[in-house]
Amino acid sequence: MNKAIIMGRLTRDPMVNYSQGETPIAVARFTVAVDRRVRRDANNSDQQTADFISCVAFGKQGEFVEKYLHQGTKICLCGHIQTGSYTNKEGQRVYTTDVVAEEIDFAESKAAAANNGGGYGQNSYGGQPQASRPTPETASADGFMNIPDGVEDEGLPFN
Repeated sequence: MNKAIIMGRLTRDPMVNYSQGETPIAVARFTVAVDRRVRRDANNSDQQTADFISCVAFGKQGEFVEKYLHQGTKICLCGHIQTGSYTNKEGQRVYTTDVVAEEIDFAESKAAAANNGGGYGQNSYGGQPQASRPTPETASADGFMNIPDGVEDEGLPFN
């Protein structure tokens, strides 16, 4: 079984290219910094405590990466490990190891990301602003928010 599950933050904005042909396919390459679960020693504080994992996403996942992910975004990624090799310009054999993304999810809310300084800002993903959530002050005595007059005309999704 070849299954990888990682959680971490993008180290920089993804590089996205499209394949050539009749139906171009998005190919997104990015690196995720994943914290190690190690105890820090007082004597060796320069010890690396993160691994930098190369990832690639194809097709719809690649388009998702291009549209919504950028440096600092915390994600949870499920995929499989793929190895390969190529010959560089100097004629040397270069070996590669990537995690090929099958599922990608956000690992923190927008608010948490904004507070951590590593997330996506308000509407940086190009979406519409969301209505703010009701506060406890707007709730009636029974704990439910009062629905303003005229909302029935907008077509609620239930009867």
